[in-house]
Amino acid sequence: MEGRNESERGSITLLGNAGTKYSSDYDPTVLESFPNKHPENDYFVKFNCPEFTSLCPITGQPDFATIYISYIPDVRMVESKSLKLYLFSFRNHGDFHEDCVNIIMKDLIKLMDPKYIEVWGKFLPRGGLSIDPYCNYGRPGTKWEKLAWDRLANHDLYPETVNNR
Repeated sequence: MEGRNESERGSITLLGNAGTKYSSDYDPTVLESFPNKHPENDYFVKFNCPEFTSLCPITGQPDFATIYISYIPDVRMVESKSLKLYLFSFRNHGDFHEDCVNIIMKDLIKLMDPKYIEVWGKFLPRGGLSIDPYCNYGRPGTKWEKLAWDRLANHDLYPETVNNR
């Protein structure tokens, strides 16, 4: 981030910081954002987290997933290292799969106020059953609200063949 002024960096403190601390439980305060240099453009930003882990809130057993996060930014964007640390903070957090994806989405909405966002968790099978929760949000009263409904209504019409992932 050398050579960047404060307005370009936003409030980014984790990127380039050699003293990074990894939270042992769910921690949304680690999320950081920065200004979108192209708010006049509509474009997707997609993150794939193939090593997501959380805990079953009942048994305490680990759950493993790939989390896909796609969003259309407005004024703010999520900084990727802070997102990585945030997702890592679920490692010892006990919640159902459906709750995890909704919590992630809501925390990112609070951080960035994106035009549109979707979060899809593809969890590995446990007990012979895999769960793939999907949630999305489009800013109310805009074309993004309609996009959210359309994508939800047509979500996963052609699911992939699952061969034990």
